[in-house]
Amino acid sequence: MNIRSLTRGDGAVIGAAVLLFIASFLEYFSADCGDSSYCDKIDLPNAWEAEKLPLVLATIFLPGILGAALVAAGRFLPEGRKFGAVSLPQAGATLIVISLWSAVWSMLSAPDEASMGPGAIIGLIAALIGAAAAMVTPAVPALAAPLVPAGGAGPGAAPYGQQYPQQGGGYGYPGGPQGGQPGPYGAQPQGGQQPYGQQPGQPQAGQPGQPGPGQPAGGAQGAAGGAPDPNFQPFWFAVPMARPLFPEDGSPQPIAELAPGTWYLAVEQRGQTLIAQTQDGRRGVLQDTSNIQRG
Repeated sequence: MNIRSLTRGDGAVIGAAVLLFIASFLEYFSADCGDSSYCDKIDLPNAWEAEKLPLVLATIFLPGILGAALVAAGRFLPEGRKFGAVSLPQAGATLIVISLWSAVWSMLSAPDEASMGPGAIIGLIAALIGAAAAMVTPAVPALAAPLVPAGGAGPGAAPYGQQYPQQGGGYGYPGGPQGGQPGPYGAQPQGGQQPYGQQPGQPQAGQPGQPGPGQPAGGAQGAAGGAPDPNFQPFWFAVPMARPLFPEDGSPQPIAELAPGTWYLAVEQRGQTLIAQTQDGRRGVLQDTSNIQRG
């Protein structure tokens, strides 16, 4: 589970769920008794007092909280994974909209002798924020951006898409072996130097699946993406969430899954897709290149 899989819109949905949870403990109704002491004798219920408010918890607060949990959980699954006909974020967004509609209907059908309390008002606002964020996030680039941007995880954090240095290094890990000895394919040395003296964003030629001197990037044309770009320069990149890598022959079954927190190598561009290479040397088509982080 990687928090970098979450978007800003997901953060708004989660914040709304927290606000909804707090509101469930506040008084759902309020009474205006003026100067009378009668109000002191009234026990105003919250959403958890089911004997007095049998439907409020089940139709407003629990659907909104559960919907936010499904939206967040869906970001940690491979993109395109569905349960039945819908994905988890779609199911979560539906529950949050149900929560909003129930909150509005509850206010419209409130008894004449009672007014809405802080629990009802704050619950309505939280459901409105959660529903709006869940519905518009895919269409608004500002909300679809990663919740934790590059270098935004706090002091000393590694750049987006990188792991902290680990002993021995390895594919996707900055901090490979020192003393001038090259590490495994994809490893990067410590000290801020680029791998093997290359410029930023340009991997060393001669590695498996990479172009050598005088050779064009990539190999034979596949079924996806069209003709290769002759001006393309290989570069390192990281994905904001788990994304499938499809075969170059156009088969629909993924051959690998790119995970957040690791650098991958883009060796060729075909239209709007990239030909990427995994740590074990497999090449495939990355169809969704939105919001990738270049190295």
